[in-house]
Amino acid sequence: MTGRLRQAPFGLLVVGLGVAGVPLDTAVNIAFPAITAAFDLQVRAIQWIVICYVLTYASLMLVFGKLGDLFGHRRIFQLGLAVSTVAFVLCALAPGFGWLLLFRVLQGIGAALVLSCAPALATSLYDESGRARALGAFAGLFAVSTAAGPLLGGALVEGWGWSGVYWFRAPVALLALALSWILPAPKADSRRRFDWLGAGLLAFWMSTLLLALALAQMPGVGLEVPAVLGVAGLAALIAFVRHQAGFDEPILRPALFRDLDFTLLNLMSLAVNFVTFSVLLLVPYHLAQILRLSAALGGIVLAVSAVGMILGSALAGRLAAGAGQRRVAFAGVVLVIAGTGVTGVSAAPAALGVMVTALLCQGIGLGLFQVAYTDAVTAALPLRDRGVAGSLAMVSRTLGTVASATVLSALFQQAQQAALARGLAADTAFAAGFEAAFTTAAAFLLAALLLTLLRRRMWFP
Repeated sequence: MTGRLRQAPFGLLVVGLGVAGVPLDTAVNIAFPAITAAFDLQVRAIQWIVICYVLTYASLMLVFGKLGDLFGHRRIFQLGLAVSTVAFVLCALAPGFGWLLLFRVLQGIGAALVLSCAPALATSLYDESGRARALGAFAGLFAVSTAAGPLLGGALVEGWGWSGVYWFRAPVALLALALSWILPAPKADSRRRFDWLGAGLLAFWMSTLLLALALAQMPGVGLEVPAVLGVAGLAALIAFVRHQAGFDEPILRPALFRDLDFTLLNLMSLAVNFVTFSVLLLVPYHLAQILRLSAALGGIVLAVSAVGMILGSALAGRLAAGAGQRRVAFAGVVLVIAGTGVTGVSAAPAALGVMVTALLCQGIGLGLFQVAYTDAVTAALPLRDRGVAGSLAMVSRTLGTVASATVLSALFQQAQQAALARGLAADTAFAAGFEAAFTTAAAFLLAALLLTLLRRRMWFP
């Protein structure tokens, strides 16, 4: 066994520890009421904490992934850990809400730096034959942190106030930074140029389109501002694609998307994450308002989905080598559809056991799909573009969740209000909105899957 393989498990733990600060941000959701009270805010203002953070890291991940490919993945990863540490401390010390939003932007920059190169670092620890297992282990570690976020958040807020959800992540990032020197650091290729114009266009079109989506669902904003942002974002996207086609070292090669199977797989990633985010979006309200569970018990139920992701990620790493990436991804989509559909029709208090089983099923499906999809994207890009490959997988996940937060929340509210207008009780109206959102999401993903079966070789080459 080579030295690289002997240190691989420890290296994976270091990568997982470094990335942990991002999925642990789910602890912040538990702190929303405390932040609202501390800064004397209206409830609707709290969404800017999410927007400032998500828009920043989503629009910068591909840029930083390319920087990692050019100048070293470990170097970018370490810079991200340093920036994240500073951001966590500043967020915890924020004297006002405006300052907190500014520091959340800084936190988003740190998250983008870390996330963009983490999958590339994980796969660099193993030979190519072990790539799927490395990605499965990485996804499993990510899911562990996702599960821990809600569980830790309640205890931290009760013990240290809202700032506790930021304080506890600073030493985690520092420890990962101290241990990161064990990770491989191949020499940078000085002959490759970085595309600064392309980076600017990419960050602009992605951030404006995401902001347009976010503003479209805000009351009182109207359609004019989102429409202007949407047009500007689309114009920048067109300019970006044209520029990338003529640049010798593009951030993302447009020729990749001439492969219809590759394009469809990325669109399916958007669709899968659009559907699966419904759990984090709506299930917490169901647990609190309908089942009247405490925050601690609700966190345990919510963590079941993340446990499923851990199991699915481990299975995908083992199955991909034999069954193939695309078949494993297909199985994952089927499980996500089943779990999402059953969750939607198990809103009654007596059906909690059914819902827990459905959440576990959906989580396993997401774990299977995410690992197989990331492995397929990684295989499609050349070895020297591993940072871009990992970033593309993360970006598609983020775009799907942002779209879900906009569309499914609007669908839920519309169905709930329609039920209330018919004179139904509040709990019954909530259940109607809940069922409408989940069953529509499951039907949407099923329709997308059936359409892709017209090109059967996409899943079964």
